[in-house]
Formats: sequence, structure tokens, C-alpha cells
Amino acid sequence: MKTKLTEKFELKHPIIQAPMAFAAGGKLASAVTAAGGLGLIGGGYGDEDWVHEQFDATGNQSVGCGFITWSIKQKPHLLDMVLDRNPAAVFLSFDDPEPLNETIKAAGVPFICQVQTLRDAKHAIDLGADVIVAQGSEAGGHGEKRATFTFVPEVADYIASSASDVVLCAAGGIADGRGLAASLALGADGVLVGSRFWATSEALVHPDMLNAAIKADGDDTIRSKVVDVARGYPWPDRYNARVLHNEFTDQWHDDLDGLKESPKAAQQWVEGWAAGDPNAANVFIGEATGLIHGVKPAADIINEIVEQAEQVLAKRYQ
Repeated sequence: MKTKLTEKFELKHPIIQAPMAFAAGGKLASAVTAAGGLGLIGGGYGDEDWVHEQFDATGNQSVGCGFITWSIKQKPHLLDMVLDRNPAAVFLSFDDPEPLNETIKAAGVPFICQVQTLRDAKHAIDLGADVIVAQGSEAGGHGEKRATFTFVPEVADYIASSASDVVLCAAGGIADGRGLAASLALGADGVLVGSRFWATSEALVHPDMLNAAIKADGDDTIRSKVVDVARGYPWPDRYNARVLHNEFTDQWHDDLDGLKESPKAAQQWVEGWAAGDPNAANVFIGEATGLIHGVKPAADIINEIVEQAEQVLAKRYQ
């Protein structure tokens, strides 16, 4: 599959692995790149030692790194540190990427910006983003309200009319070849895959969390602010996170003020997360959890996605 995405990054397949905080380490990013996609380390909230360790773990594979924008603004030296590692790309999401974009562009590194609204897509393009990732609300982890199926073609139309050199990727609910084929049909040049790579042998995920996701389906997910209140993370009001619901979200989803006043409950969540207990803490996973039936190596996932997508597209054009 030759697209603007594969040409820009010299990839075999139009697939980017999402830089999932805490889960996407150097081993996963390296495996995805080796299999023909673009692997990204999940820099998340910015742990300098951890990010160094994960880049060291990639061997000689070219990988990128992603950060939560509002958080990395508080630690801008981490961006410089990553740029010194000669990354394949820097990925920013959640909050206005300005002025971080200037630092990335000055380093000559491709700038990938994930957005959740058309307004933010236009802004990121004006700032010089090389790749726009249009993220639908089906995605695991943080996001907003737009659905992938309508959001992606809306951004695609804008790019076609106003910024034809910009590469577009779809994200949110894409876990197999049907999702890749659909994304290409919607006007995207490739896909960003998170949840499916989260359930790989290379990802840094507790086995109990994996088992909970494999047993679940999309109906078992919920978008909520509970997890950030429990952790004390100051996420902007516009974002919430898709997770597997459990007794904790059942109790506190509609009572965030009560949770803020219950440090004991919040501490129980934090301890549950550290222990990998999906009953005490919440699994960060998208609606695509219903399409995940086991843990496999990242290379196998990529091959399966591409083979299925080729079959779907060939059938479509017969």
C-alpha cells in the first residue's frame, strides 16, 4: 500500500503505532518499525530517565516519540532531549502545540499533531504540522466527542482544498484491516493504531489488565474524568478518557466532587494501578477492545491488518 504516509516516512505499511503513555516503550516501537510501520515511544507526562531507557531499548531502529502537549510544556527540556536522539518524528496531542512546534520544525524533525476537532486541525496545519491525526472518540485513553467516521473525511476535505502536502491519519476504533481499509476510503493516508498494539507481547502492560481487555467488548468502555481526578492530573476540561468501567467508575463517574474529597478512594485507585488490578483501577482501552481476542507480537498484528485490508479493498473494487 503506497500512500503519502508511506512515502514520507519510507514505510512498508501505512500504519503508525500510537505513543501510549506507560505502555509504548522502546521494545514495542522498535518492533513496529522493524515490521514496516512507524513506532513511537509513549513519552506521556515526561519521565526523563524512562524516555532515555526506552530509546536505548530500540537498538538501531528508527522510532519517534509522543508527548501529552499540556504536560510537556511544563518540561520543555524533555523535548530538546528527545530531539537530540534524532527521532523519526515527534508526536504531540492534547492542547495547543504552539510554541513547541517551532522547536520541532527548527530541528528538521517531522511534526505529527493529533487533533480532536476541525478547528484544531486547521490550527495545527497553520503551525506547520507534517501529519495530522484525526482522532475519533472511539479511541482508548484521552480524547473528545467527534466520531472517526465523520471527522476523518471532514479533515480530509479541508486538507485536499487547503493543504494538499499534509499527511492525514485516522485514529479511534481501528484495530484490524477493515479499519485500515475504511480509513483509506474516508480519505486518510494511513492509520494510528493504539489499543491493538497495546495488546501485544512487546507492550508494557500488566497481564491482568490485558486479560480484562480481552474479555471485554466495546460496551464495557466509558468516557470519564474519574481516572484523572483519582491521579490528581490537571487535564484540561475539554478532555476525558475512555477506559473499561468497573466498580470505581460506577461509584464516582457522576460524583467527581465527592471523589476529590475522598483521598482514600483516590489512593486505592493509584495502588490498584500500580498492582495492575483492573477491578481497583481502570484499563485504558478503546471501543476496539471488542476486536481484540489475544496477545500477539506487533509484527503479526501488522501483517494481519495489512492482509485483511488488501482483501477488503480488492473485494470492494472487483
